[in-house]
Amino acid sequence: MEYDIKKKRRIVIKIGSSTLTHHRTGRLNIRRTERLIKIMADLQNEGFEVVLVSSGAIAMGLSKMGLSERPRDTITKQACSAVGQCELMYFYDKMFGEYNINVAQVLLTKYVLESPRKNNVENTFFKLIENRIIPIVNENDVIAIDELELEVGENDTLAAIVASMVKADLLVILSDIDGFFDGDPRKDENAKLIPVITEINDEIRSLAGDAGTKVGTGGMQTKINAAEIAFENGFDMAIINGRRPENLYDLFDGKKTGTLFINREK
Repeated sequence: MEYDIKKKRRIVIKIGSSTLTHHRTGRLNIRRTERLIKIMADLQNEGFEVVLVSSGAIAMGLSKMGLSERPRDTITKQACSAVGQCELMYFYDKMFGEYNINVAQVLLTKYVLESPRKNNVENTFFKLIENRIIPIVNENDVIAIDELELEVGENDTLAAIVASMVKADLLVILSDIDGFFDGDPRKDENAKLIPVITEINDEIRSLAGDAGTKVGTGGMQTKINAAEIAFENGFDMAIINGRRPENLYDLFDGKKTGTLFINREK
């Protein structure tokens, strides 16, 4: 049976730091981010229910604090996050507002997600979605010490957890490469894109690599972890290249782009 992505109505979109920022400076890539916001607003207008999980607070805080590279100590990372989160949300609120779409900030930690207060978070998500407001989710890096110290790209996993909480139909992870390959395309020119994956097995896990940029912390391994959460909870996932925002249109127009993780057992 042909895969009909148009039937996926509730969509969680995860944007990483490497998509939001210029690789060389770590500062906000305004042109790309404006195009992404315009397309997400258009998808919301089309009838999709969009939830956004956004990295970028620490990366944006770097330049505001005059730092040239990601700090190693937790306290400076937390300070960068506190500064950068303000700028990040200001930009999202301003840009989505130009398309008459309201947004809300949701900052989470694993402690909240593992506590009884998780129900309060879920209720808030559903009320926001019901009112056509786009929740913008990030880890609360100011207090999320464990995640900062582990450097494991938690926002990929966080996006999958959020998608499970809101009962999403699809998780879309915007990456800095075209999808999931059978090798590292940065090092191997013969690496081939795998367009569809229906099972997360040992072979797929072994193909996943480490973080690819100095700004982001998540590599393909964290995306495979997210795919496993997706399969366990009955929704699909896609990895597409966020450096070309129009790939989002292509994905929802049913064109071949990126890698689709399709849960055949649901």
